[in-house]
Amino acid sequence: MSADARIKEMAPSQDTTVQDKDVDATNSNSQPSAKDWVNFSQWMHCFCVVTFDLNLGQALEHVYPPEFMPSDQEVSNICYMAFPDSNSGCMGDTKFHMRLRCTSRRESLPAYNAECSPALRQDGSHYWGFVYFRQKRDANLPRGYFQKSFIIITRLPFFNLYYDILSQLAPRYFEEGTEVLRLASEQINRQWPGLRVGNTLQLPLLECSYQISIPRTSSSRKSAAEGTASSGESSPALVACPAAKVLTSVNEIELFRSLDFVMEQLYTLWELVITGEPVVVVGTSPADCSHMVQTLLALIAPLEYCAEARPYFTIHDSEFREFTQECTSKTTLPACILGVTNPFFVKLLKDWPHMLRLVDNQKNMQQQQHLLMSQKHARNIASATSFSSSTEFVGRSIKASTGLNGSSNNGSGDASSSGLHSKYRPYLKKDKALIKKVLLGMKTKRPEHVQTALIRRHLLELTQSFMIPLERYMASLMPLQKDISPFKSAPNASSFKLDDFLATLETAGPQLTSPLKGDWKGLYRRFFRSPNFRGWYEARHRELQLTLQDLQLQALSEANLEHWAHDKQEVEIIDMILKLKQKLNLYGEKATQLEGINGTQQQIRAQIECMKGLLPPDLKNVVNL
Repeated sequence: MSADARIKEMAPSQDTTVQDKDVDATNSNSQPSAKDWVNFSQWMHCFCVVTFDLNLGQALEHVYPPEFMPSDQEVSNICYMAFPDSNSGCMGDTKFHMRLRCTSRRESLPAYNAECSPALRQDGSHYWGFVYFRQKRDANLPRGYFQKSFIIITRLPFFNLYYDILSQLAPRYFEEGTEVLRLASEQINRQWPGLRVGNTLQLPLLECSYQISIPRTSSSRKSAAEGTASSGESSPALVACPAAKVLTSVNEIELFRSLDFVMEQLYTLWELVITGEPVVVVGTSPADCSHMVQTLLALIAPLEYCAEARPYFTIHDSEFREFTQECTSKTTLPACILGVTNPFFVKLLKDWPHMLRLVDNQKNMQQQQHLLMSQKHARNIASATSFSSSTEFVGRSIKASTGLNGSSNNGSGDASSSGLHSKYRPYLKKDKALIKKVLLGMKTKRPEHVQTALIRRHLLELTQSFMIPLERYMASLMPLQKDISPFKSAPNASSFKLDDFLATLETAGPQLTSPLKGDWKGLYRRFFRSPNFRGWYEARHRELQLTLQDLQLQALSEANLEHWAHDKQEVEIIDMILKLKQKLNLYGEKATQLEGINGTQQQIRAQIECMKGLLPPDLKNVVNL
């Protein structure tokens, strides 16, 4: 079915999905209230089931728990993205994921987000949707096909965990119905521990159990006793499900699966992602697109990607106009990475400078079958000499059809072939040794996870080499200790000046830790204009300011205020008391979570009592101290 025909057929569903909401919410009074799903809501928002209705198009069939029904706009986005945009080749089961914006921002878990790495944070403004789409022939249905999607809606980017849960729950739902959702939801709510960082967590689910650990972003400050207590809470799950499936990482996907055909452009892709360039990923399957987009974001780890990313994007998305606006002299292209399957986007996004076309697996299979048949035919009719020539020709044809090295960077070649199509000229020269090592691994059938580990470690070292000079310069913006006075406001960190930073690269640049050669300064200038720099700088600047406030609080706790007050007016002493109380209130919540702060708080309270003792009793009563 053409894209235009599908738009017309599915259009009514956007106006009628509200009716679907009433189907599952009719008897919601007998269900627990939203407050009873507190533990469940830490891990998931809800389960959704989307079906294809002959009259409505893609329509929401079921939501569980019904208390977490998405908004009308969210329902519309979920329904449209729950099915492949061109599903003619997606027979059987297909798994992919999407990311959609929340209509109302929900406060995330601050304690969890402060302790985990940026890649694992709970997102307060977006949902992740993990989709299990099933399409099979069914002569009993009017259209001759069974089409339905089972979706996990969550705020956590735990790709490995939720894809595994999809594989367990979705087939059982298709066979047994909604009772599976109720049992799974209640078990998650009752038996899963709270979302915690740094502990081994046991997650029982039906007849299975998962064992995961969410790493801290830095060394743990929790006491050993607390860690032991947390382990004790999850021990019942171990007894109930002794054969737990251990997930070594909840979010790190296999990079090599998506990068095998563009290894020659690996460093160009790294530069495009770290500088926030607009990239459109074009494929024939939402599974391939969503995996590639997530792979691109992982290239710059541990740096957080702060621009927009949509692993799977359709023309029906509510943000369609925002991301596909035409580039004019007054507007610039959005900094985002989009994964699309509809060929319409190729024409629509013609102004986008970087297009990554994925290998068409279905087309490749047909080509290889045709080549194998040609080879078999040649083997039957040709002599040994002619067979050798034919085999050489077939080998060249297979290599050309798979597009091992992708398209050239300068944009030449067939625009419909797989690979990176871009006129971007990279600032750095690629490490040919790594590429040769990976390509050799492809010939020797090296396991995919080994190839991924090799690529991940190399890119991690590259990103760290790039960020270390920035971190070092940022630390130099911190005021000197002697400038922090207990009797003055906390000083501010100096502002970031690009020219001053670039001047430090001669003696402390990335060339000290990275073997790559090239125009590092040009790359930093481009990075300076990107959302990734703004996100990184704002986070680091915030940390510096909090550190300065903490240092001033410590200086106040250690100052000899009694000596300071001996020649001060009573109004100045009162002002100091109010200042000390304000500091306690402002940093009280943060202070209880950090080591060594409780002692500082006690010292500040002692300072307050000391100041009170210097005031006459009648004045204390007047100012209510």
